[in-house]
Amino acid sequence: MPLQKTLLNRFRGAGGADGSSARAGTFRADFTASLVVFLVAVPLCVGVAVASGVPAELGLITGIVGGLVTGFLPGSSLQVSGPAAGLTVLVYEAVSEYGVAALGVLVLMSGLLQLAMGVLRLGRWFRAISVAVVQGMLAGIGLVLIAGQLYALADVKAPSSGLGKLGGLPGLIADVAGSDTAMKAVAVGVGTIAVLVLWPRWKPGARVLPAPLAAVALATLATVGMDLPVARVEVQGLLDAVQPPGGSEFAQLAEIGVIGTVLAFTLIASAESLFSAAAVDRLHDGPRTDYDKELIAQGAGNAVCGALGALPMTAVIVRSAANVQAGAKTKASRVLHGVWLLVFAVLFPSALGVIPVAALAGVLVHAGWKLIPTKDLVPLWRTHRGEAVVLVVTSSAIVVTNMFEGVIIGLLMAVAKSAWETSHVHVEVTGLQDAPEDRPVRVQVLGNATFLRLPKLLDELEALPREREVRLDLSGLRHVDHACEMALATWAERHNAVISRDSAADAADAADAADTANTADERALA
Repeated sequence: MPLQKTLLNRFRGAGGADGSSARAGTFRADFTASLVVFLVAVPLCVGVAVASGVPAELGLITGIVGGLVTGFLPGSSLQVSGPAAGLTVLVYEAVSEYGVAALGVLVLMSGLLQLAMGVLRLGRWFRAISVAVVQGMLAGIGLVLIAGQLYALADVKAPSSGLGKLGGLPGLIADVAGSDTAMKAVAVGVGTIAVLVLWPRWKPGARVLPAPLAAVALATLATVGMDLPVARVEVQGLLDAVQPPGGSEFAQLAEIGVIGTVLAFTLIASAESLFSAAAVDRLHDGPRTDYDKELIAQGAGNAVCGALGALPMTAVIVRSAANVQAGAKTKASRVLHGVWLLVFAVLFPSALGVIPVAALAGVLVHAGWKLIPTKDLVPLWRTHRGEAVVLVVTSSAIVVTNMFEGVIIGLLMAVAKSAWETSHVHVEVTGLQDAPEDRPVRVQVLGNATFLRLPKLLDELEALPREREVRLDLSGLRHVDHACEMALATWAERHNAVISRDSAADAADAADAADTANTADERALA
């Protein structure tokens, strides 16, 4: 029993107790939970890899690293990491553009950036990212993922761009309708989706097998049993799939597009992991997540994945929720799940070769649908219309352009919305009604004056009587930007200059009138 005691002492934490029986109970709970997470992780790891355009084994490698490396490190106690559907679209674009060999250096540099951000204690700042941007990002990923996997359901290669995938759907439907082989592949995929939806409702079955594993297992049995002519997962062995980056791949870091992809990996993986950590913390009563340490853990995992040429990792809410719901108490469960993935990949790699690609496509179509906040959009529109607009714009931009540009557009939209909402300006006018007309009107501007509110401010000032002098008071502003300050000062100067010219002209006219009157009087006396 020395190995068990060592593991108990190493992982004693949330849910543990001083007594040996309590520690044994904690270990049993973690052991059982690790098996559940392993069964959930296998189809997802393989499915994400296939959808990303890389060997299936690379998905398993990322899952193994997520358990054995990230799982050991501090941060979040019950969160489970691995390849995620949220990065599938970006990885596919990167592999298509730069090749599978370049994936390692992209992931490695992303991991090093995450490590640096964690050391600099920037993890907590990711909580400041607009939730609407994150939801829009996930919705855009979900839409592109679904569109791409609909082609995989029919064993057809998908177009590379998001718009191309959507635009090609009518042709795909026509092709499937005219092909008996494609119809059989679609039937396998649709059946997989049906099992994923219905399986959790069958409580006895759901307690024995997680829905993703049950769906893929049933689809595989049906494919083998009926000898269906559908595409299967290609297997090349765990060691053969490892492709550490070389000098030529590091040389690609001089390209702007590669740097942009690294930044996109870093931003999206970090945001998804830390938002997942916040969600997982709400599911259990154990220790809360240290965001900076969690970012370091994710960075370490991605650095190792990059060195092995594997997929990038994030914390995955599906696996994490399964871990908590299965009764996990400490980080032992996520480490053990990595052990089971390693054992499976080493001893049973040929088992992957019988899995139909259409079944994995069905798993990812279901996962992509869950990324779209269908239930939240209408309530969000009713209560926070600006946030709903940011969400829709972000997701649409990802579909129309690509992941990185779409997220940047979403962030800019969120910043612009926040600037608009915070730049509240109120104008108070005194001396307009009761004071004599020769007295100046006092105008005090209160709040935050930015260029976004400048048209409204100028409209209110232009509505003041043109014949009255204006004394503009900006001392009540909490903030005024340079553009707004210059525009207001220029308006006041021009307005009052017109008043001065008008007054001088009136005085001159009055003097001329007086001179004329005096001349007339003198003539009358003469």
